[in-house]
Amino acid sequence: MSIPPAADQISARREGDAGQADRALEILSSVFGYDSFRGDQRAIIEQVAAGGDAVVLMPTGGGKSLCYQIPALLREGTGIVVSPLIALMADQVAALEGVGIRAAYLNSTLELDEARAVEQQLLAGELDLLYMAPERLVLPRTQDLLRRAHLALFAIDEAHCVSQWGHDFRPDYLGLSVLAEAFPTVPRIALTATATEATHRELTERLQMQEAEHFVSSFDRPNIQYRIEPKASPREQLLRLITTEHEGESGIVYCLSRKSVEQTAEALVARGIPALPYHAGLDAAVRQDHQERFLRAEGLIIVATIAFGMGIDKPDVRFVAHLDLPKSIEGYYQETGRAGRDGQPSTAWMAYGLGDVVSQRKFIDTGEGSEQFKRNARSHLDAMLALCETVSCRRVQLLRYFGQDTEFTSCGNCDTCLSPPQTWDATVAAQKLLSALIRLDRERGQKFGSGQVIEVLLGRENTRSTQSRHHELSVWGIGEELSEKEWRTAIRQLLARGIVEAEGDYGVLIPGPQAGPVLRGESTVELAVDRAPQRSSRSGGRRAAGASRAAESLEPAQRERFEALRAWRTAVAKEKQIPPYMVFSDATLVGIVEARPASVAQLGAVSGVGAKKLAEYGEAVLEALPDAPTG
Repeated sequence: MSIPPAADQISARREGDAGQADRALEILSSVFGYDSFRGDQRAIIEQVAAGGDAVVLMPTGGGKSLCYQIPALLREGTGIVVSPLIALMADQVAALEGVGIRAAYLNSTLELDEARAVEQQLLAGELDLLYMAPERLVLPRTQDLLRRAHLALFAIDEAHCVSQWGHDFRPDYLGLSVLAEAFPTVPRIALTATATEATHRELTERLQMQEAEHFVSSFDRPNIQYRIEPKASPREQLLRLITTEHEGESGIVYCLSRKSVEQTAEALVARGIPALPYHAGLDAAVRQDHQERFLRAEGLIIVATIAFGMGIDKPDVRFVAHLDLPKSIEGYYQETGRAGRDGQPSTAWMAYGLGDVVSQRKFIDTGEGSEQFKRNARSHLDAMLALCETVSCRRVQLLRYFGQDTEFTSCGNCDTCLSPPQTWDATVAAQKLLSALIRLDRERGQKFGSGQVIEVLLGRENTRSTQSRHHELSVWGIGEELSEKEWRTAIRQLLARGIVEAEGDYGVLIPGPQAGPVLRGESTVELAVDRAPQRSSRSGGRRAAGASRAAESLEPAQRERFEALRAWRTAVAKEKQIPPYMVFSDATLVGIVEARPASVAQLGAVSGVGAKKLAEYGEAVLEALPDAPTG
């Protein structure tokens, strides 16, 4: 069976008389292998294909890329994709070429003759999509080049990077407002998976997209289970998560410091768990190698600082773990969103403790930046702490932060819903703590971190207490009804609520802005009891290491065929030096197994099998299926 290249089909469609909507659906089916659009995709594509501008807020895994890829194929000319992800452009282009789309990139990794060849392709109209970084696009030379080319659209990916108060600010994005002035007739689409209402307004203004249509999808990712537990021995807690729930699966572990990244990766490897470090202190070639190995391997874990992850398109990341507190909900949401892009059950897990609160506040107070910048950072941190300390549904609070109301009050797939926390009246305990802080300051002129304050509350002698005669204070030993661990839990929650604060280089505790009403008995304080670590509630029992979640619903005989296809896919990916998911996703392999196609034509009806892949892999897939029908 001979199937024409997808690029030829695209050209034929452009010359046809079919309606724009019909052509968009045809491209979706024949090029990308999907039968229907999701959510706002159709409306966004029609808006941009007709020459209009669009601002798109859509969660990771929601299908943002199609919203500019298909309009670029529908319109005459080349679509210019602005992206900060130089390290991933080659993979992005390879994925497009894999479905028959003519794509290229212009960035600093190209030699001069390679860059000139791409420029000639652009001017000759031989490209459907061209990727470049914002710092290159704003150069006068680049703009002169683009003026000589026939442009279909501009797609500004990761558009939240234009927000100066956001978590991922990129100064070069500020220059992208020039597109509205220099190319007024070329439609623009700005896309992001992470934007509060304030960031949404800011990116609209800075990119001069006030007249654009705005499409805001729900940020809910129901397949992700959110869990936050008290930090005790975080690496041991991480090991328990991996070995009991995600053995043999791919995951990302985020740490705050480079040292912690290195030590955590070493600890995992020592336990026989394949893991690689990634942080800005590593040589660029090493970082690139580790990133590529993570994308191409199955069951590999990357341990990283926040320098890693934006734009990662690996669909089978089964968990994202945080061993340190993120600086903002925006950062947390974007990082956790890298799990479960294929829609299969995944975990967003965090270990969080008192030290995280103190260190983050110290980092803000002693860091560089204007007072406005610090106020903004404190506001972000306060929202993150509120999410950690909530006793209600985490998903509801997460979505409300992004300005989205929910029809439910309990999602049933976060730890606070699966195991509602117990609360206790901590008003008296809070008053005792505040009294101790005040007495230590007034009567001894001293301020301490949580450790020494707890010693005073418990009435425990140590060198500091003896030298300062703390036993003579009226607050000495007034908190013996709580253990040291319970006091640490209480202080962590009181910090999150602003009843106490940590200040200075040493994180000394002082009464916070909400202390007055508590001391005067005008408000009560309800705190949560720390819970034991929660295991996933998902059914199905423990899977074999490396088994795909997408295949959990298959019968034993079907799983055998699925594993045969996975082995074939791994061999093809290794030969082509591309990630396995660029051949076919797990979900597509499951679809093939369930359909049991008897011919290449029947294989083409499976979701995720486009024309180009059908032509390239069709016969090989049928041969790889055990006991596959022939004909």
